Amino acid sequence: MERSYRLVISCPDQVGIVAAVSDFIANHQGWITEAHHYTDPASQWFFMRYVVRASSLPFGLVGFRQHFEPIAERFGMHWYLNDTGVNKRVVLMASKQEHCLSDLLYRWRSGELAFDIPCVLSNHQDLRDYVEWHGIPFHHLPVDPSDKGPHFAAVSETIKTVGADAVVLARYMQILPPDLCERYPSAIINIHHSFLPSFVGAKPYHQASARGVKLIGATCHYVTSELDAGPIIEQDVVRVNHHNTVEDMVRLGKDVEKTVLARGLRYHLEDRVLVHDNKTIVFA
Repeated sequence: MERSYRLVISCPDQVGIVAAVSDFIANHQGWITEAHHYTDPASQWFFMRYVVRASSLPFGLVGFRQHFEPIAERFGMHWYLNDTGVNKRVVLMASKQEHCLSDLLYRWRSGELAFDIPCVLSNHQDLRDYVEWHGIPFHHLPVDPSDKGPHFAAVSETIKTVGADAVVLARYMQILPPDLCERYPSAIINIHHSFLPSFVGAKPYHQASARGVKLIGATCHYVTSELDAGPIIEQDVVRVNHHNTVEDMVRLGKDVEKTVLARGLRYHLEDRVLVHDNKTIVFA
Protein backbone atom coordinates (compact mmCIF):
# COMPACT_ATOMS: atom_id res chain seq x y z
CA MET A 1 0.00 0.00 0.00
CA GLU A 2 1.33 3.43 -0.95
CA ARG A 3 2.26 5.62 2.00
CA SER A 4 -0.19 8.39 2.84
CA TYR A 5 -0.87 11.05 5.46
CA ARG A 6 -4.21 11.12 7.28
CA LEU A 7 -5.37 14.59 8.25
CA VAL A 8 -8.19 14.55 10.83
CA ILE A 9 -9.93 17.78 11.86
CA SER A 10 -12.80 18.93 14.06
CA CYS A 11 -13.79 22.54 14.75
CA PRO A 12 -16.77 24.92 14.93
CA ASP A 13 -18.48 24.95 11.55
CA GLN A 14 -18.18 27.99 9.30
CA VAL A 15 -17.90 28.85 5.63
CA GLY A 16 -14.57 28.18 3.94
CA ILE A 17 -13.08 25.29 5.91
CA VAL A 18 -13.19 22.74 3.09
CA ALA A 19 -11.94 25.31 0.57
CA ALA A 20 -9.02 26.34 2.79
CA VAL A 21 -7.86 22.79 3.48
CA SER A 22 -8.34 21.62 -0.11
CA ASP A 23 -6.57 24.69 -1.51
CA PHE A 24 -3.66 24.16 0.88
CA ILE A 25 -3.20 20.60 -0.35
CA ALA A 26 -3.74 21.48 -4.02
CA ASN A 27 -1.32 24.41 -3.87
CA HIS A 28 1.37 22.00 -2.75
CA GLN A 29 0.45 19.52 -5.51
CA GLY A 30 -1.05 17.14 -2.93
CA TRP A 31 -3.14 14.23 -4.21
CA ILE A 32 -6.25 13.59 -2.07
CA THR A 33 -7.24 9.91 -2.27
CA GLU A 34 -10.04 9.92 0.32
CA ALA A 35 -12.21 12.74 1.69
CA HIS A 36 -14.95 12.86 4.33
CA HIS A 37 -16.88 15.83 5.76
CA TYR A 38 -19.74 16.08 8.23
CA THR A 39 -21.41 18.84 10.26
CA ASP A 40 -23.37 17.86 13.36
CA PRO A 41 -26.65 19.82 13.11
CA ALA A 42 -27.17 20.00 16.87
CA SER A 43 -23.76 21.31 17.91
CA GLN A 44 -22.77 22.93 14.59
CA TRP A 45 -19.43 21.17 14.90
CA PHE A 46 -17.56 20.24 11.73
CA PHE A 47 -15.58 17.02 11.14
CA MET A 48 -13.16 16.21 8.34
CA ARG A 49 -10.82 13.37 7.36
CA TYR A 50 -8.50 13.59 4.34
CA VAL A 51 -6.04 11.01 3.08
CA VAL A 52 -3.22 12.53 1.01
CA ARG A 53 -0.63 10.60 -1.01
CA ALA A 54 2.70 11.28 0.76
CA SER A 55 4.80 11.14 -2.40
CA SER A 56 2.77 13.96 -3.99
CA LEU A 57 3.85 16.54 -1.39
CA PRO A 58 7.10 18.52 -1.32
CA PHE A 59 7.52 18.03 2.43
CA GLY A 60 7.29 15.30 5.05
CA LEU A 61 5.15 14.97 8.16
CA VAL A 62 6.96 17.70 10.10
CA GLY A 63 6.82 20.11 7.17
CA PHE A 64 3.13 19.39 6.62
CA ARG A 65 2.38 20.24 10.24
CA GLN A 66 4.39 23.45 10.13
CA HIS A 67 2.79 24.68 6.90
CA PHE A 68 -0.72 23.74 8.00
CA GLU A 69 -0.61 25.33 11.47
CA PRO A 70 -1.74 28.84 10.35
CA ILE A 71 -4.89 27.39 8.77
CA ALA A 72 -5.61 25.35 11.90
CA GLU A 73 -5.25 28.45 14.08
CA ARG A 74 -7.50 30.52 11.80
CA PHE A 75 -10.41 28.09 12.13
CA GLY A 76 -9.80 27.00 15.74
CA MET A 77 -9.19 23.39 14.69
CA HIS A 78 -8.56 20.36 16.84
CA TRP A 79 -6.45 18.32 14.45
CA TYR A 80 -3.79 15.68 14.03
CA LEU A 81 -1.79 14.18 11.19
CA ASN A 82 -0.69 10.54 11.00
CA ASP A 83 1.61 8.63 8.66
CA THR A 84 0.17 5.35 7.32
CA GLY A 85 3.73 4.03 7.14
CA VAL A 86 3.97 4.01 10.94
CA ASN A 87 1.92 1.31 12.67
CA LYS A 88 0.12 2.11 15.90
CA ARG A 89 1.37 0.15 18.93
CA VAL A 90 -1.57 -1.66 20.54
CA VAL A 91 -1.48 -3.50 23.87
CA LEU A 92 -4.03 -6.33 24.03
CA MET A 93 -5.58 -7.33 27.34
CA ALA A 94 -7.63 -10.48 28.04
CA SER A 95 -8.59 -12.68 30.97
CA LYS A 96 -9.58 -16.30 30.19
CA GLN A 97 -11.87 -16.22 27.16
CA GLU A 98 -9.85 -16.43 23.97
CA HIS A 99 -12.27 -15.81 21.09
CA CYS A 100 -11.68 -12.05 20.71
CA LEU A 101 -7.95 -12.24 21.36
CA SER A 102 -7.56 -15.19 18.98
CA ASP A 103 -9.42 -13.34 16.23
CA LEU A 104 -7.28 -10.21 16.59
CA LEU A 105 -4.06 -12.25 16.61
CA TYR A 106 -5.14 -14.02 13.43
CA ARG A 107 -5.95 -10.72 11.71
CA TRP A 108 -2.61 -9.30 12.89
CA ARG A 109 -0.60 -12.35 11.83
CA SER A 110 -2.26 -12.50 8.39
CA GLY A 111 -1.69 -8.78 7.82
CA GLU A 112 -5.41 -8.04 7.63
CA LEU A 113 -5.00 -5.46 10.40
CA ALA A 114 -1.84 -3.36 10.37
CA PHE A 115 -0.65 -2.68 13.91
CA ASP A 116 2.17 -3.67 16.25
CA ILE A 117 1.57 -5.67 19.42
CA PRO A 118 4.28 -4.93 22.01
CA CYS A 119 2.68 -7.32 24.51
CA VAL A 120 -0.46 -9.01 25.81
CA LEU A 121 -1.49 -8.43 29.43
CA SER A 122 -3.65 -10.81 31.44
CA ASN A 123 -4.75 -11.39 35.00
CA HIS A 124 -4.64 -15.17 34.34
CA GLN A 125 -2.12 -17.61 32.87
CA ASP A 126 -4.59 -19.46 30.61
CA LEU A 127 -3.65 -17.72 27.34
CA ARG A 128 0.13 -17.63 27.79
CA ASP A 129 1.03 -20.55 25.49
CA TYR A 130 -1.23 -19.32 22.70
CA VAL A 131 0.14 -15.77 22.84
CA GLU A 132 3.78 -16.83 23.05
CA TRP A 133 3.28 -19.18 20.08
CA HIS A 134 2.74 -15.97 18.09
CA GLY A 135 6.08 -14.63 19.36
CA ILE A 136 4.44 -11.92 21.45
CA PRO A 137 5.51 -11.17 25.05
CA PHE A 138 2.89 -12.24 27.61
CA HIS A 139 2.69 -10.47 30.96
CA HIS A 140 0.77 -12.18 33.76
CA LEU A 141 -0.37 -9.51 36.22
CA PRO A 142 -2.43 -11.27 38.90
CA VAL A 143 -5.23 -9.51 40.74
CA ASP A 144 -5.73 -9.60 44.50
CA PRO A 145 -9.52 -9.11 44.90
CA SER A 146 -8.98 -7.39 48.25
CA ASP A 147 -6.46 -4.89 46.82
CA LYS A 148 -6.45 -4.32 43.06
CA GLY A 149 -4.20 -1.26 43.28
CA PRO A 150 -0.89 -3.11 42.62
CA HIS A 151 -2.39 -4.85 39.58
CA PHE A 152 -3.54 -1.64 37.94
CA ALA A 153 -0.28 0.10 38.85
CA ALA A 154 1.56 -2.69 37.00
CA VAL A 155 -0.85 -2.43 34.06
CA SER A 156 -0.35 1.32 33.84
CA GLU A 157 3.44 1.06 34.07
CA THR A 158 3.60 -1.65 31.39
CA ILE A 159 1.41 0.33 28.97
CA LYS A 160 3.64 3.37 29.51
CA THR A 161 6.90 1.41 29.21
CA VAL A 162 6.01 -0.21 25.86
CA GLY A 163 4.86 3.13 24.42
CA ALA A 164 1.33 2.02 23.57
CA ASP A 165 -0.78 4.20 21.30
CA ALA A 166 -3.93 2.23 22.17
CA VAL A 167 -5.17 -0.54 24.43
CA VAL A 168 -7.76 -3.16 23.48
CA LEU A 169 -9.74 -5.00 26.17
CA ALA A 170 -10.39 -8.28 24.35
CA ARG A 171 -12.65 -9.71 27.06
CA TYR A 172 -10.52 -8.48 29.94
CA MET A 173 -12.86 -8.99 32.87
CA GLN A 174 -11.70 -6.26 35.24
CA ILE A 175 -13.06 -2.74 35.59
CA LEU A 176 -10.33 -0.18 34.96
CA PRO A 177 -9.92 2.53 37.61
CA PRO A 178 -10.94 6.10 36.64
CA ASP A 179 -7.38 7.47 36.68
CA LEU A 180 -6.24 4.91 34.09
CA CYS A 181 -9.24 5.65 31.87
CA GLU A 182 -8.58 9.38 32.06
CA ARG A 183 -4.89 8.92 31.22
CA TYR A 184 -5.77 7.44 27.81
CA PRO A 185 -8.89 9.23 26.50
CA SER A 186 -10.32 7.72 23.31
CA ALA A 187 -7.46 5.20 23.29
CA ILE A 188 -8.79 2.26 25.35
CA ILE A 189 -11.17 0.12 23.30
CA ASN A 190 -13.55 -2.39 24.89
CA ILE A 191 -15.90 -5.03 23.54
CA HIS A 192 -19.06 -5.38 25.57
CA HIS A 193 -21.14 -8.50 25.03
CA SER A 194 -24.39 -6.59 24.82
CA PHE A 195 -26.08 -4.09 22.53
CA LEU A 196 -25.46 -1.12 24.79
CA PRO A 197 -27.02 0.76 26.49
CA SER A 198 -29.12 -2.34 27.26
CA PHE A 199 -27.86 -4.91 29.79
CA VAL A 200 -24.77 -3.19 31.15
CA GLY A 201 -22.46 -4.96 33.59
CA ALA A 202 -22.08 -8.71 34.06
CA LYS A 203 -23.96 -11.61 32.40
CA PRO A 204 -25.87 -9.62 29.76
CA TYR A 205 -26.90 -12.79 27.90
CA HIS A 206 -28.61 -14.06 31.03
CA GLN A 207 -30.36 -10.68 31.35
CA ALA A 208 -31.36 -10.80 27.69
CA SER A 209 -32.70 -14.33 27.96
CA ALA A 210 -34.77 -13.41 31.00
CA ARG A 211 -36.32 -10.53 29.01
CA GLY A 212 -37.06 -12.71 25.98
CA VAL A 213 -35.23 -10.42 23.56
CA LYS A 214 -35.28 -11.14 19.83
CA LEU A 215 -31.93 -9.50 19.05
CA ILE A 216 -28.65 -9.87 20.89
CA GLY A 217 -25.56 -7.95 19.98
CA ALA A 218 -22.17 -6.56 20.88
CA THR A 219 -20.81 -3.04 21.31
CA CYS A 220 -17.29 -1.77 20.70
CA HIS A 221 -16.71 1.47 22.62
CA TYR A 222 -14.05 3.67 24.13
CA VAL A 223 -13.56 3.18 27.86
CA THR A 224 -14.35 6.03 30.24
CA SER A 225 -14.59 6.22 34.01
CA GLU A 226 -18.33 5.49 33.75
CA LEU A 227 -18.85 1.73 33.32
CA ASP A 228 -19.97 0.69 29.80
CA ALA A 229 -20.97 4.26 28.96
CA GLY A 230 -18.12 5.49 26.73
CA PRO A 231 -18.49 6.67 23.13
CA ILE A 232 -19.70 3.85 20.88
CA ILE A 233 -17.53 2.99 17.88
CA GLU A 234 -19.38 0.03 16.36
CA GLN A 235 -22.28 -2.36 17.04
CA ASP A 236 -23.96 -5.36 15.46
CA VAL A 237 -26.71 -7.85 16.26
CA VAL A 238 -27.88 -11.38 15.56
CA ARG A 239 -31.50 -12.58 15.73
CA VAL A 240 -32.59 -15.10 18.39
CA ASN A 241 -35.93 -16.56 19.48
CA HIS A 242 -37.59 -18.51 22.29
CA HIS A 243 -35.84 -21.74 21.23
CA ASN A 244 -32.42 -20.30 22.03
CA THR A 245 -30.93 -21.12 25.41
CA VAL A 246 -28.49 -18.89 27.27
CA GLU A 247 -25.72 -21.17 25.99
CA ASP A 248 -26.93 -20.59 22.41
CA MET A 249 -26.90 -16.85 22.98
CA VAL A 250 -23.36 -16.96 24.36
CA ARG A 251 -22.18 -18.97 21.33
CA LEU A 252 -23.89 -16.68 18.83
CA GLY A 253 -22.77 -13.63 20.75
CA LYS A 254 -19.11 -14.61 20.61
CA ASP A 255 -19.20 -14.50 16.81
CA VAL A 256 -20.70 -11.00 16.91
CA GLU A 257 -18.27 -9.82 19.59
CA LYS A 258 -15.09 -10.68 17.71
CA THR A 259 -16.41 -9.22 14.43
CA VAL A 260 -17.51 -5.96 16.05
CA LEU A 261 -14.25 -5.61 17.98
CA ALA A 262 -12.13 -6.16 14.86
CA ARG A 263 -14.22 -3.66 12.91
CA GLY A 264 -14.00 -1.07 15.69
CA LEU A 265 -10.25 -1.53 16.01
CA ARG A 266 -9.84 -1.12 12.24
CA TYR A 267 -11.74 2.18 12.33
CA HIS A 268 -9.49 3.37 15.15
CA LEU A 269 -6.27 2.25 13.46
CA GLU A 270 -7.28 4.02 10.25
CA ASP A 271 -8.14 7.27 12.10
CA ARG A 272 -11.79 7.02 11.09
CA VAL A 273 -13.25 7.73 14.55
CA LEU A 274 -13.70 11.30 15.79
CA VAL A 275 -15.04 11.79 19.32
CA HIS A 276 -17.22 14.76 20.24
CA ASP A 277 -18.60 14.85 23.77
CA ASN A 278 -19.80 11.25 24.35
CA LYS A 279 -20.57 10.60 20.70
CA THR A 280 -18.51 9.37 17.78
CA ILE A 281 -18.42 10.34 14.13
CA VAL A 282 -17.16 7.28 12.23
CA PHE A 283 -16.06 7.81 8.63
CA ALA A 284 -16.37 4.13 7.72
